[in-house]
Amino acid sequence: MFKTLVIIPCYNEQDAIGSLLEELLEFKDNLFQIVVIDDYSTDKTAEIVSKYPVNLLNLPVNLGIGGAMQTGFKFALERNFDLAIQLDGDGQHPPSEICKLLEAYRMKRSNVIIGSRFINKEGYQSSALRRLGIYYLHGLNKVLTKKNIYDITSGFRLFDKKAIAMVAENYPDEYPEPESLVIFSKAGLTVREVPVLMKARQGGQSSIRYFLQWYYIAKVSISMFFSFIRK
Repeated sequence: MFKTLVIIPCYNEQDAIGSLLEELLEFKDNLFQIVVIDDYSTDKTAEIVSKYPVNLLNLPVNLGIGGAMQTGFKFALERNFDLAIQLDGDGQHPPSEICKLLEAYRMKRSNVIIGSRFINKEGYQSSALRRLGIYYLHGLNKVLTKKNIYDITSGFRLFDKKAIAMVAENYPDEYPEPESLVIFSKAGLTVREVPVLMKARQGGQSSIRYFLQWYYIAKVSISMFFSFIRK
């Protein structure tokens, strides 16, 4: 049995976080502990989370997804967890799919395991525009790392102890998922994907919307490149 922590970064997820925690608590059966990182939400996210028997860390300022996740990784490192699983607070990642990540780790150890919606092409597949952007980032990552990671923006990930120690020390601060893969590759971490089912966002708004998607693609591309050339 691996000591496992589920890390849920949240910013204004009052519409989804309650039902997500209820499902997690019903399902977990002592398989894992839960920590919610409230990234200085301006809605009732923290108030809702405080009603459940989970760890809640309230950030004093908004750090973004990267800073929120690094807070969770530091929590996992300090408490000597064997595994950490990132689970988005918007309800896109069904708690029942956690077993697929854990089973994949048991069958074949990897430092990072990514839950991918694009391997079996089942469940919610995102919009056509976003899939186009993801396809481009997949290609860029392949050029930089020589590795095929299809669901490169997936925030449904398992980290082992070695990966936890690394990301607790160094993790990209904004839109970190694609850039982190370059960092993992340079550090020699093993990364692989396993098929999972995902759902559409269950509430709130994505931080990447409309014309901002192209700004996101440009910014992430630059970040990936500089992570690649950085010593």
